[in-house]
Amino acid sequence: MATALFISRTDLVRNSILDGSVDTDKFIQFIKLGQEIDIKNLLGTDLYNRISDDITNDTLTGDYLALVSDYIQSTLIWFAQVNYIPFATYQIKNGGVFKHSSETAENVSKEEVDYLVGKAREYARYYSTRLVDYLCDNSSKFPEYTSNSGSDISPDSDTVYNSWVL
Repeated sequence: MATALFISRTDLVRNSILDGSVDTDKFIQFIKLGQEIDIKNLLGTDLYNRISDDITNDTLTGDYLALVSDYIQSTLIWFAQVNYIPFATYQIKNGGVFKHSSETAENVSKEEVDYLVGKAREYARYYSTRLVDYLCDNSSKFPEYTSNSGSDISPDSDTVYNSWVL
């Protein structure tokens, strides 16, 4: 079964550091990864499935459309980058694993890549916090947010607030 993505290629390219020339096949799986792990963890199974079904059936409207447009998409854009950046330079082909290099550009160090991932993660956490706060304050609009049971993933608001404050 195909996964209904909550953001498009255009959303990601226009709102991230990814260049428009990057081949969609190089990063689409990282959108899916961020969505299925990070976003599903924040929404819980039932709300995630509701939004996914609405996107698939082209019935995403009202509060659910606002939730996706105003909160989920920004969060997913940054989680997709967190997941993609460490792999952006590498390709696996029949001959092995290769690191891409350009004649007109300079490869960055591991520390620089880690810095980019850290900044992207910082923004993802910011948007995650906004998303969770909105859902907690408006849970009556989204009954699926609290209806998870059994083997469903329940929304995990604790991961958003696990920073140290001194």
